[in-house]
Amino acid sequence: QVQLVESGGGLVQAGGSLRLSCAASGRAFNNYNMAWFRQAPGKEREFVAFINWSITSTNYADSVKGRFTISRDNAKNTVYLQMNSLKPEDTAVYYCNAGSSRVGVGGYYWGQGTQVTVSS
Repeated sequence: QVQLVESGGGLVQAGGSLRLSCAASGRAFNNYNMAWFRQAPGKEREFVAFINWSITSTNYADSVKGRFTISRDNAKNTVYLQMNSLKPEDTAVYYCNAGSSRVGVGGYYWGQGTQVTVSS
């Protein structure tokens, strides 16, 4: 069992930055691939970024490539999403995910989500 708790969301102006954190507890965090997904109002949940358990591979949705950076600190059981040059279309609830077996597909464990709102 893995519990995930996101933090760091909020309201920011377009062009600004936010850093999301996801703290994991439970079974060995560093055994799991981690990912971020997001869901905007009226839309389906979509993949944002992925990092593998060994921190040797990262992947991003085309819409955030070059602006967002995923990272993890296995000693702190935490995964991060640094979001720069934010756009109004980045407004969504952002979810942390653990256990994905391949890029773009969510694993079994989900956090409760954190709201990111980007004003124009």
